[in-house]
Amino acid sequence: MLVVKKHCKSEFEEKKSKFISHICPYSEFDSLLKTLKQEHPKARHFVYAYRYLNQYSQIVENSSDDGEPKGTSGKPTLAPLQGKEIVNTAIITVRYFGGVKLGTGGLVRAYSDSANLAIKDAEFFEYEDEDEFVDEVEYTNFQRFEYLANKHKIKIINKDFSQNVILTIKTTKEKYNNFKKELNLT
Repeated sequence: MLVVKKHCKSEFEEKKSKFISHICPYSEFDSLLKTLKQEHPKARHFVYAYRYLNQYSQIVENSSDDGEPKGTSGKPTLAPLQGKEIVNTAIITVRYFGGVKLGTGGLVRAYSDSANLAIKDAEFFEYEDEDEFVDEVEYTNFQRFEYLANKHKIKIINKDFSQNVILTIKTTKEKYNNFKKELNLT
């Protein structure tokens, strides 16, 4: 599965209608939709689709036609995310009506093409199922712990300096096990 790295935008025109597709991490979806509605007050439609993994590693997906005929925009925007197995990602397409009706087939093609263009222009990374682990190390081993965490590309998300250093890290189980073997503090 793939995840988009950062917000990216692409534009597409079909029979004088302008389609501006934004692809972003799902965590930015709500704020980006709000921002786009403020930035584009004359746009007719804000069609979106998203897919994300919930706390049980199940894929949750949704789409909205936002006033376009049912099934002509939201689902064609969602389909490329599904086809390329993209998760934790959203696409929002802003449409400016150009005065020429596209018909249902034309809308499906236009929204699908716009979503595919956004995906083509974006950068992705491979999804990894990460967990949080808590480790306690003595101060004398703290620098080594940080060095090896960096070497293994493990994120330290919290440091608590008390009698010993308590660190909360986020990584895959496989990386964590390899890290612990090399750290050799257990």
